[in-house]
Amino acid sequence: MREIVLDTETTGFEPSEGHRIVEIGAVELFNHMPTGRTYHQYINPQRMMPKEAFEVHGLGDDFLRDKPLFKTVGPAFLDFIGDATLVIHNASFDMKFLNAELGWAGLPLLPLDRALDTLLIARKKFPGSPASLDALCRRFGVDNSAREKHGALLDSEILAEVYLELIGGRQPDFALPSEAQARRDDSGPQMAWRPQPRPAPLPPRITEAESAAHAAFVAKLGDGAIWLKRS
Repeated sequence: MREIVLDTETTGFEPSEGHRIVEIGAVELFNHMPTGRTYHQYINPQRMMPKEAFEVHGLGDDFLRDKPLFKTVGPAFLDFIGDATLVIHNASFDMKFLNAELGWAGLPLLPLDRALDTLLIARKKFPGSPASLDALCRRFGVDNSAREKHGALLDSEILAEVYLELIGGRQPDFALPSEAQARRDDSGPQMAWRPQPRPAPLPPRITEAESAAHAAFVAKLGDGAIWLKRS
C-alpha cells in the first residue's frame, strides 16, 4: 500500500482571497515504511508575502522570486503522488489550496476522499488533548528540534513518524510479513519469512529417576497402555 505524507506552506489562509502555495513537501511510504523517496518544491506565488505568513515559514519575496510557478511544477507533483492515499495534518486546509492551484493551472483536481487527516485521527484517539503536530511529537517522543519554523518537507518527515505512531507503529498489526509483503533486499530476490526446523532436538529435561518411575507406572497398565504403542 502506497501513501504520501504531505504538507504545504502558503501565503495565507484562503485561496479564495488570492493566497497561494509557496512550498510543497512530501514523503513516500510503502506498507507504512518510508521508502526514502521525497518530493520538495518551492513555488513563486506571484504576489507579496504577508508579514504574518513570513513569520511562520520564513519564505520571503526575494527567496521565492526566481522559483517556478505552480503550473510549471504541477504535472511533476501529480506524477509523484500518483494514486496514493495522501496523509495530511489538517487535510482540509492543504487540499483546498492544492485543488485551487490545480484548477488555476488547468490540471486534474484531487478527490477529497483521497486525504487521510491525521488531525482527525489524533482527536478521535486522544479526545480533549492537544492535537497539533508539535503536541503529537511531544506525546510520541518524536524529535522536532529542527522545526524552528514551519517547512513543508521537514514537517512531512516529522508527520510521517507521528502518523506511524498514531496507527500503532511501523508494523501496526504486529504480524510477520506475508509473502506479498515481504521486503526485497539488495542481495537477492524477494523472500518470505518461513519458520525453519530446529537444527538439533532439545535435550530431555526429565531425570533418570523420573524416567524409571514412569516406566514402572506404564508396566502396571498392561499391554494396552497407550505409551507402548508406536506410530
